[in-house]
Amino acid sequence: MKQAAVGFRVHSGWAAVVVVWLEKGTPVVLDRKRAHLVKTFSYTFRQPYHTAEKMPLAEAREFVAQVQSEARQLAYRAVHEMQSSLENVEIKLTRGSLLLASGRPLPELEKILASHALIHTADGELFREAIVHGCKRCGLKMESIKERELLESAGRALHLKPAELMRRVTELGKPFGSPWSQDEKFATLAAWLALTSRNTNTTWQKPKKEEN
Repeated sequence: MKQAAVGFRVHSGWAAVVVVWLEKGTPVVLDRKRAHLVKTFSYTFRQPYHTAEKMPLAEAREFVAQVQSEARQLAYRAVHEMQSSLENVEIKLTRGSLLLASGRPLPELEKILASHALIHTADGELFREAIVHGCKRCGLKMESIKERELLESAGRALHLKPAELMRRVTELGKPFGSPWSQDEKFATLAAWLALTSRNTNTTWQKPKKEEN
């Protein structure tokens, strides 16, 4: 069975998702979607740490845990549905690649809520962690890379200059129409790299271990 990879570029409450496989060494986009990671797409749930900032600590802890649990379930459902759909055409989704922001470790909740900068970071990290959790639950081998290092790492691994890389991923999206923004392009490139990393010496930063 042929193998595919999925790339993710995550925002607060949703993620750009692109599935890629290699046909005679050439990347082909199989699917793209925007996966919602909250059931109620509102500021309250898309920005959970911003919302929790205004709550007593115990209530904030419970609220953030609720949003995290929901995001994990929705991420798992999105990945599982993609796997099932691809298996129907004899393609196995085996790998995932997640774009990171700073990758900065976060302190305990009380310290996060006391810092506006950490609140912004934590909102994004909650949804990235949900993607990692969902992919691992589906048995995908997960890799991650800092977004600011993506083009440089891809250029080394694929032996292409950044301008040529972006031209190619732009062309790959033409059959799908709009939206094919930087979200989809970067997710495509991340998935492409995941498929080729088995045969390169590219160094990948692994996601943090999940908390129970």
